Amino acid sequence: MSGRQGNKLPSNLPQLQNLIKRDPTSYTEEFLQQYHHYQSHVEIFTFQPDKPSKELADLVMFLAQVAHCYPEHMASFPQQLKELLSYHHTVLDVDLRMTFCKALILLRNKNLINPTSLLELFFQLLRCHDKLLRKTLYTHIVSDIKNVNAKHKNNKVNTTLQNFMYTMLRDSNPTAAKISLDVMIELYKRNIWNDAKTVNVITTACFSKVTKVLVAALKFFLGKDEDEKQDSDSESEDDLPTARDLMMRYATNKKTTKRKKKLEKAMKVLKKQKKKSKPEVFNFSAIHLIHDPQDFAEKLLKQLESSKERFEVKMMLMDLISRLVGIHELFLFNFYPFVQRFLQPHQREVTKILLFAAQASHQLVPPEVIQSVLMTIANNFVTDKNSGEVMTVGINAIKEITARCPLAMTEDLLQDLVQYKSHKNKNVMMSARCLIHLFRSLNPEMLQKKFRGKPTEASLEARIHEYGELDAKDYIPGAEVLDVESQKEKQGTQEEDGWESASLSEEEDNEDGEWIDVHHSSDEEQKEVAEKVKSMPIDERKAKAAAVSTSRLLTQEEFHKIRLAQLSKEVNSAPGKAAKRKYIDVDEEEEGRGELLSLRDIEHLHKKPKSDKETRLATAKAGKTDRREFVKKKTRINPFASSSNKEKQKHKNFMMMRYSHSVRTKTKRSFREKQLALRDALLKKRKRLLK
Repeated sequence: MSGRQGNKLPSNLPQLQNLIKRDPTSYTEEFLQQYHHYQSHVEIFTFQPDKPSKELADLVMFLAQVAHCYPEHMASFPQQLKELLSYHHTVLDVDLRMTFCKALILLRNKNLINPTSLLELFFQLLRCHDKLLRKTLYTHIVSDIKNVNAKHKNNKVNTTLQNFMYTMLRDSNPTAAKISLDVMIELYKRNIWNDAKTVNVITTACFSKVTKVLVAALKFFLGKDEDEKQDSDSESEDDLPTARDLMMRYATNKKTTKRKKKLEKAMKVLKKQKKKSKPEVFNFSAIHLIHDPQDFAEKLLKQLESSKERFEVKMMLMDLISRLVGIHELFLFNFYPFVQRFLQPHQREVTKILLFAAQASHQLVPPEVIQSVLMTIANNFVTDKNSGEVMTVGINAIKEITARCPLAMTEDLLQDLVQYKSHKNKNVMMSARCLIHLFRSLNPEMLQKKFRGKPTEASLEARIHEYGELDAKDYIPGAEVLDVESQKEKQGTQEEDGWESASLSEEEDNEDGEWIDVHHSSDEEQKEVAEKVKSMPIDERKAKAAAVSTSRLLTQEEFHKIRLAQLSKEVNSAPGKAAKRKYIDVDEEEEGRGELLSLRDIEHLHKKPKSDKETRLATAKAGKTDRREFVKKKTRINPFASSSNKEKQKHKNFMMMRYSHSVRTKTKRSFREKQLALRDALLKKRKRLLK
C-alpha cells in the first residue's frame, strides 16, 4: 500500500470500511486507530451528552458495519452503546440518538446482540418524544420478533418479552403503552404470538385509564379476521346435498306444477341448511382464548357502569360484553337492566343497542330476565303511535332474541305481535310474518291454528326444551333410512335371481343393435323409502337408527343420504295431512343465524323507505351527465363575428315573431310541402357532413 493511499484512509471511513470487509487482517491497525478515536469521543460525550457530534455518529456507524470482522476487539461495543442510550436517551441529540439506534439494529441483524436485552431497551426508548424514532423502533421490534420465531417458536424469548410487555402496558407514559399494545396486536395478526398468554395480556389493556389504549384493545376483540373469512369461503361443502341432487331427485318424472313447487321449497330448505352449516367469519379466536371470561365480563360491566368516556367508547364496551356473554354463555344478569335503560326509539344508535341485547341472549339465561327486555321493546317500539320503521326494528329485535332464548316469549305477547301480520305497512307485515315463520320451526303449538301452516314431519318433532334441558342423543337422527334401504336392496337381489333367465332371452331378441328405453325410477324408490320410514312408529325409528349407528362406521355417501332424508322432513307433509298448503315466502337471508348477529338482522326493511326531496334532487343531479358533448358546435370562421338575422330570430320572443311571414306560412303548409321541406333539410344536412 502506498503512503499516499494510507494517509487518506483515516479521513475516508467509507473507503476504509470497504477495504476492511474485503481483507480484515490487513487493516487491523487502521481499525484500532479508529476504535481508539471513538473511545476518546465517547469520553468527551459523557461530559456534554446533549451536544450534537457528527464525528461520533460517523464513527459509531463505521464500527457497527465492521464489528463482525473483529469480534474479539468489539465484544464490549454493543453493551457500551446500550448503556449510553439507556442513561442519556432523554437528553441526547435527535440525530445522534437515531444513529445509536440504527447501529444497534445493525448489530442485532448481524446476531451480535441478545434480542431480549435489546428489545427491552427499545421498549423503554418508546417514551421519547420523537415520532420518527418510535416508528423505526416499532418496525424493528415486529420484524425482529418475527425473525426470531421464523423457523420455530422461541418460547424462552417470547415468555420474557411477554412478561415485559405486561409491565409496559401499565406504563405511566401513554405513548409507550399504546405502541406496546400495537406491537402485540400486530404480532397476533401475523400469527406469531397467537397464544392464550398474548390475548390475556391484551385483556389488561381493556381496563387502562388512557382512552387510546382502551379503544385499541376493544377494537382488537371486536375486529374481523379477513384470512379466516377467505378460508371459510373457500371451504368445500361436499358433506351437504347439492342443488343438482335435488334437481335429479324431483325432475326425473313427469313435470307438474305440484312437483315444481315442491322442488322450489326443497331448494329453500337446502339454502337454509347451508347457511346454518357455514363457519363463523368473525375473528373470535381471541375471545375464545380468554382464561376467565366470566370475571373479565364482570369487570368490564363494572367499568362501563362507572365510565365517563365518550358514548362511542361505551358502545364498544357494551358490544364486547354482549359478545362475551353470547359466545361463552355467561351469567351476567345486571347487563340486561343496564341495556334496558337505552331501549327508546329516540335513543342514539338504538339499533346497535338492540343488537347487543340480542347478542347477549342465550338458552341458559333464565327466561324471566329476558322477558323484561322483550316487554320493554314491545312497549316502546311495537306500538301504532310509532312509525313503520321503528315497529319493524322492534319486531326484528324480538325475533332475534327469541331465536336464541325461545322460553322468554310468552303466548300473550306472541299473539299480540302475530296480529301485525295484516298491518298496512309492508315492513311491519313482513317482520311479523318472519316471526310466525320462526315459531313454526321452534314451537308451532304457541301459534294459533290458522298461523301454524301445513304441518311437516320436522314441525311435528319440533319442541322447545325446558330451561337447562340438554337434548343429547345416543344415535344419529335419520340413520333408520339406511336400514330400510338395505332391506330393500336384499329384496331386489332376490327378485333379480328369479328374472335372470328372462332377461337373457330378451337380450338375444335385441341383438340387432336397437336402443332400449330404460325407465329411471330413482324418485319413486326414494319416495317408497320415505313412506316406509314415515309409517314407522317413533320408537321403532329410534331403535333402528341406534342399531345402524352403533353397528358400523358410516361412509360419506351414507351421511349424504341421511342429510337428504332429514331435509325431506321439512318438505314432506305430516302423516295424515293434506299436501296442499299456502305457505308464506320469507326472505332466505333471515335464516342464517350464527354465533353473532349483524346489524342488518335488526335494521332489515323489506320495502325501501321513501326518500325526502333533498335526497331525490341529489340523486337526480348525480345521474345527470355533462351535456356539452351533445351541444352543436359553432363552425364560424371568425368566432368574434356578430350573429346573423336568422340566429337573432331564434332568440326572439315568440310574441314578436308570431305575425312574421315565416311563422304564418309554416302553419298553412300542406302535408306534401312539409315532406319536401324535410327532404331538402336532410339533403342540406348531408351535404354539410360530406364537406
